[in-house]
Amino acid sequence: MASTKLDALHVSVGNSSTAPHQRPFTCTVSPVVLFAVLDHYLRRDEHQDKVVGALLGARSPDGTEVEIRNSFSVIHTEEDSQIVLDKEHYTSMHDLHQRVNPEEVILGWYTTGPNLTPASAPLHTIFSQDTGNFRPIHVTFDTETLLKSDDMGMQAYTSAPVGFSTKPGDCMYLPVPCEIKYLDAERSGLDMLASAKQSDSRTASLLSDMDHLEVAITKLQEMLGRISEYVDSVVAGKEKPNNAIGRYIMDTVSVVPKIDSTSFEKMFNSHLQDLLMVVYLANMTRTQLSVAERLNLLVSN
Repeated sequence: MASTKLDALHVSVGNSSTAPHQRPFTCTVSPVVLFAVLDHYLRRDEHQDKVVGALLGARSPDGTEVEIRNSFSVIHTEEDSQIVLDKEHYTSMHDLHQRVNPEEVILGWYTTGPNLTPASAPLHTIFSQDTGNFRPIHVTFDTETLLKSDDMGMQAYTSAPVGFSTKPGDCMYLPVPCEIKYLDAERSGLDMLASAKQSDSRTASLLSDMDHLEVAITKLQEMLGRISEYVDSVVAGKEKPNNAIGRYIMDTVSVVPKIDSTSFEKMFNSHLQDLLMVVYLANMTRTQLSVAERLNLLVSN
């Protein structure tokens, strides 16, 4: 079943009652994959215009969510506008990744470039051999957009057969909702990398625990200021109220404990003193270990 709306093609490929491998799904990509693809592209041979690699990750039990966590490059050659993979290298890399992360399975493949090409269909067929009953995912990365703008230049596709043909490559590509998903630990690293672009040397030093605390408090104050301005604007009638935002604010305020400023300041100072004590003990332990190591070297000599 297909319908057109604003030059977009929407194809219904299943619902919750169909088999997991036939249901529509959404896709999330880890920032690690972006850096791996970009590094692969920057290290490519001079005569190559694009790079190809495999995508690994996990699927939800119902098949409606796909999480791309990792990737590895694949050696390929271009012959008569066709991309030929080194299957031996691909199999070896896949086996190595299975030994390290057996939970991660082949989800599909990636290539660099803004658009799909006719050479994509045969490669899609090759990677479908390792995705079982599920359709492989093809993600394109537009490196020019990624390097020269704030856009990620990332598009995800899956395939659907055309008619009753069983020939490899006889398929159509359907766009899949795709977004970047990162964990809290990855967010800290991304913030550190983002801070380097403001420096002339494009470098950034690691922050101490106290610096991290200061940055967190500053961001919290900025967010509270924005929320206060929004609420004041709604109350004054300058801005139209949004029920969804109002519910989020109400849920957030409801979990804040009701304590006076004096008690909060006392509790905060107590936790801060505990943090400073832990940092002091850690530095002291580090110093003692360094002294003991040097004494052992002196005695042994």
